[in-house]
Amino acid sequence: MSWVAKFSLMSHFALAVAVFILTHFIPALPSLRGRLIARLGKSNYIALYSLVSIVTLVWVIGAALHAPVVLLWEPAGWQAWVTVIVSPVALFLIVAGLISANPLSLGLFPGEGGDKGAIVLVTRHPVFWGALLWALSHIPPNGDVRSLLLFSILALLAASGFWLGDRRARKRLGPQWPAFARETSIIPFAATLAGYNRLRIDVPMVLAFGAAGVLTWWLLAGGHGVLFGADPLAATLY
Repeated sequence: MSWVAKFSLMSHFALAVAVFILTHFIPALPSLRGRLIARLGKSNYIALYSLVSIVTLVWVIGAALHAPVVLLWEPAGWQAWVTVIVSPVALFLIVAGLISANPLSLGLFPGEGGDKGAIVLVTRHPVFWGALLWALSHIPPNGDVRSLLLFSILALLAASGFWLGDRRARKRLGPQWPAFARETSIIPFAATLAGYNRLRIDVPMVLAFGAAGVLTWWLLAGGHGVLFGADPLAATLY
């Protein structure tokens, strides 16, 4: 491959990453976010923003797959096992967080009247934790520059959601915030271990468990290879 072709592919990857990051600045801009929610409604805003995030993420991943490979470390089977084991947990947290009532963080249902899904008792930011675990678990088996940049950026964006989510919830809930924050925690299970809540299981958690199981099965059965050109189970045999 000529240097011109390599430069073009890397430029495409850089553009995709830049657009992806810019779209994720929207939640950090209260005035713009507020106008969008006022015009679209919160549920429609979240659905549209989720769609844009997915589309730009697919673009970034596609651009990364075609970018030149600069290897930083050699692959080993244990690295792939990290992804195989952690990713189902990440998928569960993302799905459970999206479909559960949560007045404190990202989700499709804001929890009117203070309703909270059972997953919120584990952590008030399940979607961000799921995204963070998913990104971090993909770093060990992808030891090249493009993958390290991609998954590190995704991990940092997910981690920033803890702060942004708390900031928005504190502003929205006002005097109710201290009570809500006391009953939940950023760190999973911290509020439970401190005695501030009792864990339970609800329908969204059961549905999320089933969805995560089906998605994991499909990805390991060939779906991951179709989407990304890599077989996670085959990588465990290195």
